[in-house]
Amino acid sequence: MAKAQHRSKSDRDNDIIVIKKYANRRLYDTDKSRYITLDDLAGMIREGREFTVEDAKSGDDITHSVLTQIIMEEESRGPTMLPVKFLRQIIALYGDSVQSIVPNYLDATMDSFRDNQQRVGQAMSGALGSDTLAEMTRRNMAMFQSAARAFGMPAMGGGAPDTEATANGNDKDAEIARLKAELEALKKSSASKK
Repeated sequence: MAKAQHRSKSDRDNDIIVIKKYANRRLYDTDKSRYITLDDLAGMIREGREFTVEDAKSGDDITHSVLTQIIMEEESRGPTMLPVKFLRQIIALYGDSVQSIVPNYLDATMDSFRDNQQRVGQAMSGALGSDTLAEMTRRNMAMFQSAARAFGMPAMGGGAPDTEATANGNDKDAEIARLKAELEALKKSSASKK
């Protein structure tokens, strides 16, 4: 503990915080020496702070189950983020031969989603043109549909595209035009509020 006091605050901020979970279900933040709640953990995640949760008695890493608890609480509070169809598909993959690759796939998908979310924010502020937004959307949809087919699931978002329309490029052109129109409407709406 004395060693931690000699480090700068920024060094301590980069460390992975250890949270202890006791038999009475209380969570203890060893970095701040205080009891915390699942809401506090959710806040730490939103702030980008890394932590692990250990069972206070056994020392086992129980981070996964605590994060799952946070998701369950968030989902029960109001508008849900995880659609029933998605939950059913995830449950169906347990015990399947692809179960071992799903975590890596979901990690990569969420990383891509976060990157694109940042790019969309930049596009909305005028840093990127609408063509970039349309290209990111197209790549994301292609990746999701490819992964869905690889897992033997129907493509998300309404099934497989019409082969004839896709061959002619009509669907792609119509989608790009629609996205451009939406982006322009958002830009106009944003400009009129200033």
